[in-house]
Amino acid sequence: MSPERSKNLLDALHKRQVGLAVVLENVEDPHNVSAIMRTCDAVGIQDIYVICTKVPFRKKWGVRSSRSADKWITTHQFESVEECFVVLRSKFAKILTTDVSADAVGLYDVDFTGSIALVFGNEQNGVSDEVKQLCDGKFVIPQVGIIKSLNISVACAVTVYEAYRQRSLAGSYNNPTLPTEKMENLFTEWSFKRRSTINDL
Repeated sequence: MSPERSKNLLDALHKRQVGLAVVLENVEDPHNVSAIMRTCDAVGIQDIYVICTKVPFRKKWGVRSSRSADKWITTHQFESVEECFVVLRSKFAKILTTDVSADAVGLYDVDFTGSIALVFGNEQNGVSDEVKQLCDGKFVIPQVGIIKSLNISVACAVTVYEAYRQRSLAGSYNNPTLPTEKMENLFTEWSFKRRSTINDL
């Protein structure tokens, strides 16, 4: 690997945000998941948690729309909501979900600078009542149109870029947050995947 490519990987790893993650509940369209992966990579989110109680486990998530973003993201899949939330509670101080209920706060009133996991739901039905009850709060993306609804990948992008904005202002991207061992393991894994990607072109 050239020094330039090595530097690119290290630069990305140094900006990965341990305290920020996305959770997807029963998202049906793999291309939506792929688009979300691509956005997560762009803002330094390493871990995506996928709850599959009504959709099948997948090995691939629409590679074309993600431009192989799944190579750089760690995906954790669960067949149980409870199992997923046990893991989330062990890693994040707060879990919030999108919702349009009266008690949801506006996106721009949420503090994204701390340790937080963000839950997005199924394209048709949104986040389940079970998951809502397990979350610490709800937020809504302000809208003034007629439809009052966004595609899940767009909603996720709007949300995590607000998180990116807040965390950038707070200096969260100035210093590495990944533990040394995890960073080294990811660098080794990425180096291999980088060579594989280049060889496939």
